[in-house]
Amino acid sequence: MTEHVEGKLLIIGGAEDKKGECRVLKRFVQEAGGKESRITVLTAATELPLQVGNEYHSLFLKLGAQEVQVLDVSDRLQANRIGIGKEFENSTGVFFTGGDQLRITGLLGGTILGSTLQRLYERGVIIAGTSAGASVMSDTMIVGGEAGTAKKSSLTMAPGLGFLRAVVIDQHFAQRGRIGRLLSAISHNPYVLGVGIDEDTAILVQADAKFLVVGSNTVTVVDASSSTTTNVSETDQGQSLVLSPVLMHVLSDGYGFDLKRRESLL
Repeated sequence: MTEHVEGKLLIIGGAEDKKGECRVLKRFVQEAGGKESRITVLTAATELPLQVGNEYHSLFLKLGAQEVQVLDVSDRLQANRIGIGKEFENSTGVFFTGGDQLRITGLLGGTILGSTLQRLYERGVIIAGTSAGASVMSDTMIVGGEAGTAKKSSLTMAPGLGFLRAVVIDQHFAQRGRIGRLLSAISHNPYVLGVGIDEDTAILVQADAKFLVVGSNTVTVVDASSSTTTNVSETDQGQSLVLSPVLMHVLSDGYGFDLKRRESLL
């Protein structure tokens, strides 16, 4: 199993600044081509596609994008519509809004649109997502789990879109106290790296599997690959987790991390 990266990703922890400096969203527009960027906003995750789509449409134009289109996919028939790939022909950046990550995977998995996104990613088009749109980036995603103490029974996971492999993402990380559930997630297979992304913060992942932190808060990387003690296979429902030792990296704006070498880039 290797950390699988083919293109460029901007994975946002949610609640990104939309009124001030807009550092994270500006970086997305910049990576998508700046004044020549043609952005497609996918609102599949949200139950308020018109409201959310209009907000990002206005924001990206304000931040200098050349063109912005909003694509609402509300069922699998739409995601399998012949010719839907043509709507992405000129896209230089794709942006997933927040909402419910299971709506994204349930609507897109195995469809023409899902295959189109994979081709765009392999071609080097930047794919971005915030909140739920961040969780779906990995091959396995967290879809539910209580904050606080790490407990096996409180965690729910499901297959993601698979742009990143051997990594699991959690968002709204420090703000919602999610360290416990991220530790629970990586305890299932300690080779998998846990990446917790705070609000108004993102990781910009390059094709060489190195990422840069962008934003006002921090990113926490949790690595249990060297752990020697765990009770995950013995844990009863509601019993607290044992996982030791665990290596943790806490990184802020401008710092990086190498997912292959599992070390920070200072």
